[in-house]
Amino acid sequence: MGGITYYNLSYFVLIVPIIIISLIVQARVKSAYRKYARVFNQRGITGAMAAQMVLNYYGISNVMIQRIDGELTDNFNPTTNTISLSSEVYGSCSVAAVGIACHEAGHAAQYAQDYSPIKIRNSFIKPAQIGSRLAVPLAILGYILGFRGLIVFGIALYAFIMLFQLFTLPVEFNASSRAIQVISQQGLLNESELGGAKAVLKAAAMTYVASFAASALSLLRLLLLAGRRK
Repeated sequence: MGGITYYNLSYFVLIVPIIIISLIVQARVKSAYRKYARVFNQRGITGAMAAQMVLNYYGISNVMIQRIDGELTDNFNPTTNTISLSSEVYGSCSVAAVGIACHEAGHAAQYAQDYSPIKIRNSFIKPAQIGSRLAVPLAILGYILGFRGLIVFGIALYAFIMLFQLFTLPVEFNASSRAIQVISQQGLLNESELGGAKAVLKAAAMTYVASFAASALSLLRLLLLAGRRK
């Protein structure tokens, strides 16, 4: 019982603050998006058009742009070479739409140019998926049974989650950097509009920072748990 109580206490001390921060970050993303989704660029460039301009800038001709349902569901799928833009981004001329669409096209450019961090990150996808399902249950079971080896194995699995999220950071920051570079150089947005696109992408990037911080603290929590079984 003492072990479970300790585990719960460590959860509230280490994880709850990060959950609160993550909720705040998510709220800021939605706030920035909604604010600049109402600001329309003077050139009348839609999200789909902006994404295509980024692809043209990098000489990419084998990537398709399509519309999908949902809000902030935008993504690039390297398997199908498809940029999927949510309805409010695909056909919208808003500053937010241009920034988000160019960001996703930035991911396409990363794959086209064999950007190293994205290849390293992708190598951790499968181990991270396994870790997300098994790491914590195995560590807790090991603690309950007094089997420290099982705790260590759970920690090793969880480390892959943190490594995946660690290498996600440069991937996301670089995609935004590529987006802003093309927007600026090609004049997709004027100077005041560009500030809005930067604000949306910066807010979105902070969600990845919060996720990495949460993973790091969860790993620390598991390490403390293992330490109590020495």
